[in-house]
Amino acid sequence: MHDDSTDRIFDEIVEYPDPEIKRRYNRLVGLEVMKARLVKEAMMRLQPSSLEDWSQRHFKESLPALAYFQRRPPLFVLAGDVGTGKTELAETFGDEVARKTRIPILLHSLSLTARGTGAVGEMTRLISAAFGILKSQAEPVANDTRANAGHILLIDEADALAQSRESAQMHHEDRAGVNALIRGIDDLAEGRRPVLIVMCTNRLSALDPAVVRRAAATFEFTRPNAEQRRMVLRYAFPEHICSESEMTRIVELTGESSKLGVGFSFSDLTQRLIPSVILAAYPDHGISGDLIGTIASQTKPTPAFTGE
Repeated sequence: MHDDSTDRIFDEIVEYPDPEIKRRYNRLVGLEVMKARLVKEAMMRLQPSSLEDWSQRHFKESLPALAYFQRRPPLFVLAGDVGTGKTELAETFGDEVARKTRIPILLHSLSLTARGTGAVGEMTRLISAAFGILKSQAEPVANDTRANAGHILLIDEADALAQSRESAQMHHEDRAGVNALIRGIDDLAEGRRPVLIVMCTNRLSALDPAVVRRAAATFEFTRPNAEQRRMVLRYAFPEHICSESEMTRIVELTGESSKLGVGFSFSDLTQRLIPSVILAAYPDHGISGDLIGTIASQTKPTPAFTGE
């Protein structure tokens, strides 16, 4: 299923483990519950024998319930506001899976060009080709074996491809593309292949209900609360740089703004505030709690995504 258009289906394919991606994953503090769930799901998908071993160890039989678990579509939806860590987690959790399972994991990021140029049937062909490539590379895994390699299909800005077919304004070509996407998800589920599909979206309500129903889990990301902001900032600035009392003030400054009504997002903290502090101090000054507080008070959080 390879033609001239297939070359632009995926962005660069990344292989885990990778030292830099491990560092990115470790910096995702405050998302421990989601990180643990995704890693566990991936490991059970890649090592179905571990489920059988668990069942035999605790119940002396293969539980019938395992069949329901194994037939679930391997789809996970990460939804929430901009800058809350959805895509970063989707792009990095595979490294942890690769290290725990000791098998290579390949990340295939579906390019937005998979939407095509609008030509009749193009988007459907591109989506079908993407799933065809994954099927050809990911051999089915039997209950008593483990995969030789795992695959993650990342669909970022998923509402661009999986928007609801219930919309009266939806073009026929877009409906056909969603149908192809659903068929691909179902096909991977039935084939029990070592593949996880991860969709990221800012607009959960815009996704087609049939896609959402197929998700093994939907994680809703929010802006970090005070404890999570403290974890991110403390990771960047140890106590000998910023005291506890100073940190408490900074955490408050990065909370909900009376003007915008939202606090800092994860990306506001890691891509705007912390680098701005470094730039303000470099090359002639050190970093203090006062400096961090000053920069925080001058930085506005990213407005909430409205979808408009």
